[in-house]
Amino acid sequence: MRRDNQSSVSEFLLLGLPIQPEQQGMYYALFLGMYLTTVLGNLLIILLIRLDSRLHTPMYFFLSHLALTDTSFSSVTAPKMLMNMLTHTQSISYAGCICQEFFYVLFADLDSFLLTSMAYDRYVAICHPLHYPRIMSQNLCFLLVIVSWVLSSANALFQTLLLARLSFLRSNILHHFFCDLSALLKLSSSDTTINQLAVLTVGSAVVTLPLICILVSYGHIGATILRRPSVKGICKALSTCGSHLSVVSMYYGAIIALYFVPSSNSTNDKDVIVSVLYTLVTPMLNPFIYSLRNRDMKGALRNIIRRGTISTR
Repeated sequence: MRRDNQSSVSEFLLLGLPIQPEQQGMYYALFLGMYLTTVLGNLLIILLIRLDSRLHTPMYFFLSHLALTDTSFSSVTAPKMLMNMLTHTQSISYAGCICQEFFYVLFADLDSFLLTSMAYDRYVAICHPLHYPRIMSQNLCFLLVIVSWVLSSANALFQTLLLARLSFLRSNILHHFFCDLSALLKLSSSDTTINQLAVLTVGSAVVTLPLICILVSYGHIGATILRRPSVKGICKALSTCGSHLSVVSMYYGAIIALYFVPSSNSTNDKDVIVSVLYTLVTPMLNPFIYSLRNRDMKGALRNIIRRGTISTR
């Protein structure tokens, strides 16, 4: 799709985070540490699941894909933000901005669909334990991941094609640290009615429908536990669902605060700060949540360390 010929914008200026110049160094070190923790922590999860045969189950299959998605999601925005802070530059090319917006939407949607698949896996495991191996077959797991990728890619491409047709004549200054779709729509000098409608319908559906599926799954899980109340059953449910619920709460809490809580059209530092939580903090915390609250992951980590210690002797 071709942009309006009158548009002469070849780059955008990212104003970045609302921090004082003298504090740039401290925040650069902080965000660099957070990003490296995100990458290394999620790659460690993928490695543990790959190396430990006891983790070759549907739940950990989805978790490995979630870890890869979280790493990619942070990598869409964090490296450019860190580079701009280090070099004291603010520019990003038009093509780079459009690409960043595409991959941001892609991995954000993919996170949502993978969390839904994990919720369905927990629903089957707790509500239909005898039929779990038959229902959660390898073919179904692959199908759920493939469908997640297809739907996420379709929405990201749809939103990006609609964005590429807009002109930016008034200004090229984005009050953000990355090319956020909502910020770009506010900046455009074209009529964004179609774009706003697409975000309101398709974009909202990609967020709300998976959330509804997750809530329904956990509603059934809660009803199943209450029908057969026991301390052992409750502890088992918490051990298998607690980590997932914590991640879901952080993920959708950030989305609601960022996109569903009304804000003024003027510069809003709240949106930028919440975006940091959404793109850096949540992906960074996921490995800690799944490793510290999960007995299998801790056991796999101990086995890898023990195996490495023995091999060095």
